Amino acid sequence: MIKFAILILLLLAGCTLTPKTNAPVAIYDFGLQPSTGHSSSPPFNTSMLVADVTAPIWLDNQAIQYRLAYHDPARSYAYANSRWAASPAKMLTRRIKDHLANHSRRGIIGNHDGLKADYALHIELEEFTQVFDHPDESRVILRLRASLVERSRRQLLAQQQFTSEQTTPTADAAGAVAALIAASDMVSDDLLKWLRDHLAEKHGGKNNDVSHVSLARCCDNIHHFLIL
Repeated sequence: MIKFAILILLLLAGCTLTPKTNAPVAIYDFGLQPSTGHSSSPPFNTSMLVADVTAPIWLDNQAIQYRLAYHDPARSYAYANSRWAASPAKMLTRRIKDHLANHSRRGIIGNHDGLKADYALHIELEEFTQVFDHPDESRVILRLRASLVERSRRQLLAQQQFTSEQTTPTADAAGAVAALIAASDMVSDDLLKWLRDHLAEKHGGKNNDVSHVSLARCCDNIHHFLIL
């Protein structure tokens, strides 16, 4: 009887000491780059250095961050069983470089390529978070600040803040990932349009000057021919 009781105690102790199996961690990235298709807008004809995106320390990790706006909006949480494959800043750097490379004639380079470029694009990531307005309703916010620099003169040409808010398809980590990918692609497209506008403005003046000079020379030649 005593041996039987000891055996029962050992079995119970074994059940208690057996570690619980943790749920597998889901790891997400941005997926495949969407197809650009045919664009009617011409690519920009300058070389561009896209610096690595920087982020505040609380975003410089692989956690998928969320906030409970209805409860404690100043507090940031992270999903326990879901995370990014790399930090949002690293994945956003890759996404933006790939998108711009599809619309550049002279190429896109990075910090570590050791090559010269006409311009540099610096990006600071400010927000990359899921926000719960209600327990079963959420959205994501992506906010960044972009700076365009002319490298030869070390001159800041333009600076702009870009923001994208997307409703999540589901109020969970998977929904946050899907919405943040969509927001990243939207901001990448907005960045491209912004760069095109400023580069066209920068180089358009020179092209107009050349056109005016050529036209003036042509008129002089015609006038000289008529006199003869």
